[in-house]
Amino acid sequence: MTDRVNEDDLHAFVDGSLSDARRLEVEAWLAAHPADAERVQAWAGQNYALHAAFDSVLNEPLPIHLVRAARRQPARTPYKAIAAALAFVASGLIGYGIGQVPDQLAVNPPLASAQPFVRDAAIAHAVFSPEVRHPVEVEAAHAEHLVSWLSKRVGTELKAPDFAVLGFELLGGRLLTGESGPVAQFMYQDASGRRVTLYVRRAVAGKAAQNRETTFRHVTENGVDVFYWIDRDFGYALSGQIAPADIRKLADAAYTQLIGHAGGG
Repeated sequence: MTDRVNEDDLHAFVDGSLSDARRLEVEAWLAAHPADAERVQAWAGQNYALHAAFDSVLNEPLPIHLVRAARRQPARTPYKAIAAALAFVASGLIGYGIGQVPDQLAVNPPLASAQPFVRDAAIAHAVFSPEVRHPVEVEAAHAEHLVSWLSKRVGTELKAPDFAVLGFELLGGRLLTGESGPVAQFMYQDASGRRVTLYVRRAVAGKAAQNRETTFRHVTENGVDVFYWIDRDFGYALSGQIAPADIRKLADAAYTQLIGHAGGG
C-alpha cells in the first residue's frame, strides 16, 4: 500500500529528485488522486514556462557593471559582493516572472485558442520527453499490456499507432490525468533520439456533443508543435520538437490508423 504522499513529495516529484522507489509510489498516488495530479501538472507547466522564458537570460554572463562593482569591494568580501549581486539579479527575474507568467508566458496566443487538452498535451510532452531513465511508465517490450492497461483506465479500446515506416518506433507509454480523468500518453523515438508523444483523452462529461473538430489543427507552445484533432468522444494530440512537416506526416498516419477505432469498443 502506498504511504501517504505530502506536498514535499509532490514538489520533489516535479523536480525529479525522488528515488526510483518513491517516484513509483508517488505516481501510484497521483493516479488515484486526480486533484494532486492536477496540481503536479500545473507546477510542471509553470516550471516549463519559466525555463523557456528565462534560461537564455540566466545563462548570460554577469553584467559587466556588476562585476566591476564586486571588484571594488574590499578584498576580504568579494564573494559576498558577488553573491549579493547575483541575488539582486535573481530576485528581479523571479519577481518579473511571477508577474508575467499568468498573462504572457503560460500560453502563447495560438495555443490559447486551442482546446484545453492541447495545452496539457504540450506540457506533458515537455515534461516527459527529455527523461533519460524514465521517459515511459511501461516500455514497448510490454506493448500489449500497455495498450490493455491504458484502454481499461481511459475507458475505451485504444491502439498505439505504428510509425515504423516514418522512422519512429514505440518507446512505451504512461498514464496521466486530465480534466476529464485518466489520459493515455504514447511515446515514440527515431534513430537520432528525437521523440514525439501521442496524447489521448476522453471528452469531459456533458461536452462530447461539442467535439466536432475532426480536421487537424496546428499550434505551437514554446517550441513544441502540436497537431490535434477530435473524433467523437476523444481528443488526440501529437506533440514534438521536430519539423512541422514531419510531425504532420506522423499525425496523418495516426489519424488514418485510429479513425473509427476509439470509442468503438
